[in-house]
Amino acid sequence: MAKIDKTKYTKKEWLELREKRRREKLQKKTQQLVNLTNEENNTNFILCLKHGRKYSSEYVNKLYRGVSRHCTLPFKFYCLTDDSLGLDSNIHTIPLPDYLKGWWCKPYMFSNDLPIKGNILYLDLDVVIAGNIDKLFTYQPDNWCTVRDFTRAMRPKWHKYNSSIVRFKTGQLGFIWEEYKQNYENIQRKFFGDQDFLWDVTKNYQAMLYPDSWIQSWKWEVRQDKEWAPGGVKGTRTFKKIENVEPRIECCVAVFHGDPNPEHCKDPWVVDNWI
Repeated sequence: MAKIDKTKYTKKEWLELREKRRREKLQKKTQQLVNLTNEENNTNFILCLKHGRKYSSEYVNKLYRGVSRHCTLPFKFYCLTDDSLGLDSNIHTIPLPDYLKGWWCKPYMFSNDLPIKGNILYLDLDVVIAGNIDKLFTYQPDNWCTVRDFTRAMRPKWHKYNSSIVRFKTGQLGFIWEEYKQNYENIQRKFFGDQDFLWDVTKNYQAMLYPDSWIQSWKWEVRQDKEWAPGGVKGTRTFKKIENVEPRIECCVAVFHGDPNPEHCKDPWVVDNWI
């Protein structure tokens, strides 16, 4: 990049411009890497994350079974985890760095050092596979993709991301992990969560969004009644009424962000499909 005359800018403008140029340089470098990687390997990977005790191994196993029922493309299934006990023998594991906690483990999935090279489809554990997910691999194949945050149900023009589903090629988003690991303590203080950081760090390299109808919020976009059963505790709450509803025919993933988790939802479709 050509040199810039700093005297033409205020200190704040210069710092912002320098940061933008730094990110663009890193993105260009990682894009060169992904181009080389894709020439060598086009394997499809499903990747998930299990950390701490929030979700049991059964969440990982049920996600693996759901994907196996609803993906006709060849794939390998991997789990980023600090505890592999109880996982299906067909699930490969990748250990997490010791200093990562909670949802702040997520940026690690973008590391170029992961032992998986190809097309990576990341799925949160609190989802239920509703239909064929091949299109999550084949949609806009040269771009990285994610889903519009479910705040869209209340604010139709909302554009920020929800990080429950992200698809990318090895190396394509490596700059996210590099940015995070160099300054993770400050990033955790600055942003509420990983998807706010994801939105900010990729503002110069935005995602292609999957169609909203492909990935739906169970509580905000599938169900009608939103009332909680009395006496519930956050993290284990369930609905007051059971509803016999199903996702739209084009929906391939139902997402259970916040409460309830699939294990606490007694709607018949969930009971029949989270198996």
